[in-house]
Amino acid sequence: MRGAEALVGSLTAAGVDVCFMNPGTSEMHFVQALDAVPEMRGVLALFEGVATGAADAYARIAGKPAAVLLHLGPGLGNGLANLHNARRAGTPLLCVVGGHATDHVRFDAPLESDITAVARTVSGWVHTSGDVRDVAADAMRALAATGERGGQVATLVLPADVSWSEGASPAPPLPAAGPFPPDPSRVAAAADAVRAPGATLLLGGPALSAAGVDAAGRIAAATGARLLVETFPRCWETGAGRTRIDKLAYFAEQAIAQLDGTSSLVLAGARSPVSFFGYPGVPGDLVPEGAAVVGLADPATDATAALESLADAVAGDAAPALAPHEAPEPAPGALDVRGLCAAVAATLPQDAIVVDEALTAAASLAMSLQTAPRHTQIALTGGAIGMGLPAAVGAAVAAPHRPVVAVQADGSALYTAQALWTMARERLDITVVLINNAAYSILRVELARTGAGEAAHSGRAGRMLDLSDPTPDFTALATGLGVPAERVTTTEGLLDALRRAQAEPGPHLVEAIVPALG
Repeated sequence: MRGAEALVGSLTAAGVDVCFMNPGTSEMHFVQALDAVPEMRGVLALFEGVATGAADAYARIAGKPAAVLLHLGPGLGNGLANLHNARRAGTPLLCVVGGHATDHVRFDAPLESDITAVARTVSGWVHTSGDVRDVAADAMRALAATGERGGQVATLVLPADVSWSEGASPAPPLPAAGPFPPDPSRVAAAADAVRAPGATLLLGGPALSAAGVDAAGRIAAATGARLLVETFPRCWETGAGRTRIDKLAYFAEQAIAQLDGTSSLVLAGARSPVSFFGYPGVPGDLVPEGAAVVGLADPATDATAALESLADAVAGDAAPALAPHEAPEPAPGALDVRGLCAAVAATLPQDAIVVDEALTAAASLAMSLQTAPRHTQIALTGGAIGMGLPAAVGAAVAAPHRPVVAVQADGSALYTAQALWTMARERLDITVVLINNAAYSILRVELARTGAGEAAHSGRAGRMLDLSDPTPDFTALATGLGVPAERVTTTEGLLDALRRAQAEPGPHLVEAIVPALG
């Protein structure tokens, strides 16, 4: 058996039956193995950042490791931003990177590079397979490594000759690394903290399962502790019928105000909060001065089980306060961000997956979705933009029975617009709400916050924050990539367009024209 066939066959036997990819010459035998191992579904992306972002979201929704295939060092480099987001999310992701044939490396061919050095910037485990007889076992070690530390990227470099050579055989899967059980001493310390006045419970990562959110609601109902969700959750079960929880604000000043009065901050699957950037005169550590930080469960611990243990200790039979279903349609008229977010909430199907890369509209979207139909949210965990459209692809592949709604800012959409083609090719049930304000509005806001100056609309600085002249035509772009699209300028137009899109199978894009901020 050839190395590639043994590798792919071993992956499918271990339950990894989807691979997102943008292959090249060194990966051709892996590609050929898709015919020999029909259990593996290959999903082609036109850009490596689409493949890596899709794999990240696939794993988040499917609840199992994802696989991505990339071409040499430059291909890995192109996919790096969304691998960064996967790393920050604790996503179990197997990244297979093709390498030059072993005896060709010495020639320093144009595509030769230090793949392992690049891989280590985002990977918790890196290995180069050196012998065809070991390649399947190497893949199984890599797959097992994706479950370590609460979930991580594991990169296996696959030289072309190891892939094409014969002499391989399949390898059995290794035991998967699971999360650590709750630490009773940490549960006891958290119980003391939440019983005291001024406690805040910050949820993140694995704590945001349905059971985790429910347990947190019980704790809050019994103790009066405040609940917050990390700014960019990796996978959050929320909406009507779930415990209502606010997100920690993105802007440091707002987050500081939210946390004001906190005497103890209990962390469940979340890291201690810090500002996303350093600002003049604004503290980078968002924990109030004098507040105790109590770690209930780090990202490698079973945070849901820890929350349930804490709820059993302090909540008795207390019932969580559940969000009602209240998502009224916005008033008709010219479209703005608030009306857009209200329209998304009003038309959201039950049990949808919402991909949030709304950026400057994210705060308004979070408020609108709190009482929308029950759904799952995934967000930009590492802050590297260009995740939204690829994530919609991965989520839809992972859960083909669930509708996916991607709320997508225009500037970051242009990073990975090629994802639209994959949506069309795979006939994925995705509705993209493209927020077109013809500007990098977030940067206009940040211009003033960093002390660089007021938001500019003219001059050389203003031109760097503006997306007009020409303004991208996302309706034409989507149509050219095979996705039906329309443009709207009013709330009633957006409501009608969303209902039409969700009534038809396959992908659709609605380009919503809104005024820019700043």
